[in-house]
Amino acid sequence: MITDENKLPDYEELFDEAENKDKAGIKVLWRIFLQNKADFLISILFYLLKNAPVWFTPIVISNVINIATDKISGKGGNLRDIWFWAVVGFVVLVSNIPFHVIYIRFTSHALRNIGTGMRSSLIRKLQHMSLTYHKDIESGRLQSKFLRDMEAVEFLNDQIIKSFIPCLISLLVYMSITISKSPLMASVFVLTIPASVAVIKIFRKKIVKTNRDFRHEVENVSAKVSDMIEMIPVTKAHGLEEEEISKLDRMLQKLKKSGMQLDKTGSYFGSVSFVVHNSISNLFVIFAAIMAYYGYIKVGDIVLFHSYFNSVMGNLNNLINLYQEIAKGLESLKSVSEIMFSHDVEDNRGKIRLKYVHGSVQFENVSYSYPDDNKKVIHNFNLDVNPGECIALVGSSGSGKSTIMNMIIGFLKPTEGVVKIDGKDINIINLTDYRKFIAFVPQNSILFTGTIKENILYGVKNVSEEKLNEIIKKANIPEFTDKMENGLDTFIGEHGGKLSGGQKQRISIARALIRDPKIIIFDEATSALDNVSEYHVQKAMNSLIKGRTTFIVAHRLSTIRDADRIVVMDEGGIAEIGTYDELMKKKGEFYKLKTLNDMKGETD
Repeated sequence: MITDENKLPDYEELFDEAENKDKAGIKVLWRIFLQNKADFLISILFYLLKNAPVWFTPIVISNVINIATDKISGKGGNLRDIWFWAVVGFVVLVSNIPFHVIYIRFTSHALRNIGTGMRSSLIRKLQHMSLTYHKDIESGRLQSKFLRDMEAVEFLNDQIIKSFIPCLISLLVYMSITISKSPLMASVFVLTIPASVAVIKIFRKKIVKTNRDFRHEVENVSAKVSDMIEMIPVTKAHGLEEEEISKLDRMLQKLKKSGMQLDKTGSYFGSVSFVVHNSISNLFVIFAAIMAYYGYIKVGDIVLFHSYFNSVMGNLNNLINLYQEIAKGLESLKSVSEIMFSHDVEDNRGKIRLKYVHGSVQFENVSYSYPDDNKKVIHNFNLDVNPGECIALVGSSGSGKSTIMNMIIGFLKPTEGVVKIDGKDINIINLTDYRKFIAFVPQNSILFTGTIKENILYGVKNVSEEKLNEIIKKANIPEFTDKMENGLDTFIGEHGGKLSGGQKQRISIARALIRDPKIIIFDEATSALDNVSEYHVQKAMNSLIKGRTTFIVAHRLSTIRDADRIVVMDEGGIAEIGTYDELMKKKGEFYKLKTLNDMKGETD
């Protein structure tokens, strides 16, 4: 599956192969383990070797005691045999060091490979999910799934490989040796299993429920914290800090209650298991002593069988206690699987690869309805755009402007009709290739923590200093970077918080220019700016649109005077279309919108 040793595994297809989503978690985990079976088989081999002292030491002690008691009772036995078993025991004990190191090496490699591979697969899936999916789920929930749930899944894998499987192997070894020495004692061992199973059965449903409830509360708090951080400027501006604190405190109280219920269930589970297992262990010692008293077993064998019995009970107890951790891990795996099983993805497999885009865009009888809503937000939309043409879309809020833009980018697909790019149906072209020829400048600039230069060069490699300087001049960036001590290397803070709106927009425009796009989309790029900032941004926009197919969603109508055509939208359809002068002369819907804008204080 992985040809390049440095490439992380992609497990997405293993989720795609799952038939039953509700029960697929364990199956997917099993398939992932099979992908790494070579490492796991080697680690199991060295677990057997490194754990030999644990299994062999009771035999050594038993034989030494039996030799001593035989000597005391006059049945033979000599000191040389005691020294022989002591030396054998020491050699086996020392062998643990190299074997343990090798065991950890292969186990760690497999577990780290699975952990990083699952995180990489989750990131890859999130990147391929549609924009609709990301709008429907809060970012805080996604963060919780990626951080908390993935950590729990990694811990689950760790527990299965380092605890669950070793416990099963140890039980098998202990039972095999016990059967070879005394089938009767082995049958007593087996009789202890129903008690362990009964404890699990009593608490199973409660453990699953409390883990699920706690996971949901964690996701709710994570989502709320994410929203709270985004809203801090608004909250402080309106003096609502205490109200936000109160809301979050209430949610934290629910999280606390859920966590305490989880801990309470775990405490009952652990204490009941402890009492049951220790009671059985004490009864077994009495039984073994009676067997030795009547001569069915040797005195030394009491130590051997009691040691093995305690080990069996200890491993059973570990398995029972692991059940709670495994249940928690499986619940987190289910949470992660909600993303991995989603089919709301952009699938570019087998689609037309584009090497160049000329920039023509056609809408043919296009309609669009959002999922689970029969109302058409776009209906019977027809528009032919030639390469290099500048099209402005105007209309009241909710008229469908942004929906049209999202269909051009490929974020949304028509529910009826066809959108064509250079004459090809957008549904049959590789959207990743296509978007390399698109630049998108939204109303609210999306910047990441870093420098101005890093934000401009995002996703673009091998750009010469000459070209970069040319781009930043066209975007009118030196107007503010020349006043900064570090210029283009100035750190802008989270989301560009250290910059003004106009400065952020010019960086977005420079980012678009550096890509040399064939199709450009401005989604109300100047609506949130003051007049001075708008002037600088408009100047940068004029540099960007020359010779490129351009779509502008405009709030300030005077900014689209030079557009080749203006499309006036109303309730998802085209009310009228024409140049600025034609529409003003016509005195129709555009004229009304322009007049209303002027009344609000806009000047030409």
